[in-house]
Amino acid sequence: MPAPDVSDRSLTDLLSLRGRRALVTGGAKGIGLAAATRLAEAGAAVAIGDLDKGEAEEAAAGLGGEYAGLGVALDVTDTESVNTAVHRVRDELGGLEILVNNAGVFPITPLFDTTDEQWDKVLSTNLGGAFRCSREVGRVMAEAGNGGVIINLASTQAFRAGAGGLSAYTSSKGALVAFTQALAVELGAFGIRAVAVAPTVVDTPGVQANMPIFEAAGVGDLIAAISAQLPLGRAGVPDDVARVITFLASDLAVLVTGQTIVVDAGQLSA
Repeated sequence: MPAPDVSDRSLTDLLSLRGRRALVTGGAKGIGLAAATRLAEAGAAVAIGDLDKGEAEEAAAGLGGEYAGLGVALDVTDTESVNTAVHRVRDELGGLEILVNNAGVFPITPLFDTTDEQWDKVLSTNLGGAFRCSREVGRVMAEAGNGGVIINLASTQAFRAGAGGLSAYTSSKGALVAFTQALAVELGAFGIRAVAVAPTVVDTPGVQANMPIFEAAGVGDLIAAISAQLPLGRAGVPDDVARVITFLASDLAVLVTGQTIVVDAGQLSA
C-alpha cells in the first residue's frame, strides 16, 4: 500500500486525528498520559492501557477533547493480557490506527548487582511489551486495511549510555530502535508506519520515585543536574514528548517510518 501524497491538504487537516483510534500503553501517568491527552485533543478516540485498571479508567475519563476515553487493564509482559486488551479496544472503539508503546520500567541497579530476574523483567517489559503489542495491533491494522502507525518510546540512552546502573534499560532501548526499523520494513506493505521517539531525561513520576537513588549516588537533583548540561537549558516535561508523538501519529508525518526522533534539548550534540 503506497503512502498517499497529501500535498493538497491543509496543515490543520493533516494534524487532525478525527476518526482514528489509539491505544497508549502505560498511559495512566507521565509521558503516556500526556500523549493520550494530546492525541485526544487532536480528535482521536483514545484507550489507555495500564497495569492498574482503576488508574487506567480514571486517566481515560479525564481526557479532554470530544471523546471520554476507554481504560483497560494491560500487562505488556503477558500475551493473553495484551491480546485481550487489544481486542477489547478494537471492538469498543471500532478499530485501531495508532499504537503508542510507552509502558516501561526504569530500575537503577549496578551491573554486578543485577540479577537474571531483574534483567529479564526489564527486557520483557520495555522490549518484549512493544513486541507483543505491535504484533497484535499490527495484525488488527493489517486486517482492517486502513494503515496505521506504531510509535515506540526509546531513550537517548539508546545512543549514549550516559549513566551507570542502567545496563538493562539501555540495552532494551537500543534494541527498541532496531525493532522499530524492523517493523517499518515488514509492515510498510500494509501501509503501517513505525517510528520511535527518544527523549532525554523527562521529569515524570517514575524519575521522581528514583530521586533518592540519585541523591545517594551524589548526583543530587537529577533534573537540575541534567538541565545544567543541556544546550537548551532544561530537561524535558511529558508534554514535550507528547507533542512529537502527536506529530508522528498525524498525516504531517505520512512519509516518516523506521526513524527515531530524538527529543533531547541538544543532549546528544553536547
